[in-house]
Amino acid sequence: MQRPYADNTPVLTAVQSILAEVKDGGDRAVKELTQKFAGVGLETLAVLPEELNAAGDALPQELKTAIQQAKQNIETFHQAQIAKAVIIETMPGVQCWRKAVGIDKVGLYIPGGTAPLFSTVLMLAIPAKLAGCREVVLCSPCDKEGRLHPAILYAAQLTGITKIFKIGGAQAIAAMAYGTESIPAVYKIFGPGNQYVTAAKQLVQMQGIAIDMPAGPSEVCVLADETANPEFVAADLLSQAEHGVDSQVLLVSTEAAVIENVQQELEKQLAQLPRREMAEKALANSKAIVVENRNDAVDLVNAYAAEHLIISCADADSLAEEITNAGSVFIGNYSPESVGDYASGTNHTLPTNGFARAYSGVSLDSFVKKITYQKLTAEGLQNIADTVVQMAEAEGLDAHANAVRVRAAPLPPKGGLAETQSHS
Repeated sequence: MQRPYADNTPVLTAVQSILAEVKDGGDRAVKELTQKFAGVGLETLAVLPEELNAAGDALPQELKTAIQQAKQNIETFHQAQIAKAVIIETMPGVQCWRKAVGIDKVGLYIPGGTAPLFSTVLMLAIPAKLAGCREVVLCSPCDKEGRLHPAILYAAQLTGITKIFKIGGAQAIAAMAYGTESIPAVYKIFGPGNQYVTAAKQLVQMQGIAIDMPAGPSEVCVLADETANPEFVAADLLSQAEHGVDSQVLLVSTEAAVIENVQQELEKQLAQLPRREMAEKALANSKAIVVENRNDAVDLVNAYAAEHLIISCADADSLAEEITNAGSVFIGNYSPESVGDYASGTNHTLPTNGFARAYSGVSLDSFVKKITYQKLTAEGLQNIADTVVQMAEAEGLDAHANAVRVRAAPLPPKGGLAETQSHS
């Protein structure tokens, strides 16, 4: 059950210093830190409109079509999460309802390093727009020439994001948290990142800035029986292992032969993988586990609480109903995790490191606050007045009781009707 662990005390110390520098120094500090860590001297932090408009010309039409299809599917799935306010009359004259309101200002962090994750632009910008967030700020690390990957810019343009900045790392999180001369401060920050980005998000959360969720290295768990295709399973494991050296993959089966066959297939596919070295290090953090029976397998998978869970079993549908802890579940031999990462429609920003026991992945709900409302008529207040007065007085909060008494028709004196009758 252990995830790869590294003592991040030095990281937290370094990030605290970066946060302080940006808070005090604004744009100047962000530029200096970008020069220091990325070796890039930026004159301006913002992506210019002409850079944004030219991004599509730099991409092949096939990729643009793929991004458009992914956008449509993600939009369709998240659009269905919009809920209308329903007014409930809890008693005559007492109406209560709840309304979802978009968070005014949100920040999106898009990793750029070893892989420019333009898919994450779609996963975060689309629900932000659907939720009605008024201001959306996007930060992503630039290359050595001070440019963002054109696919990131194209996805941003497609989703209507125009406030885009060429900065990454902890300094980008600090800029969105505190605001600088160029970069607006936001109320909530979204997006995955390396250990410095993750530490920065955790630290600014302690200072009143909301974040999407605690996130760490990417992970997948595959639950496989004798009906699983070893080639498919190995491909799924490697698709996560190539994310980074601190990623983890877990294979669980009731059949030792399944694991042996997958191991053989892993070796074959690994030899042909461009990011082989990275995947090999991730596999060193990983496990293949044989359990005695189906129930043990389900218990183990639920205890692990994977970011991604793939069920490659004959009874995949019924097994999926028994899953209580997972970020996202992929059912059957033809549901690779890669599809959810890019284009099926579900969100790929998910809880890792066991946080799926208590956290959900990003959804439309992540970009809204839900405000409750109530409206009472004079009759409604009269109907509920004695209940509120009795409870407030019992808690010793007489001013609460009085806020009702001054509005309502005469109520029984303090102590209630029964006390008055006993004295009489």
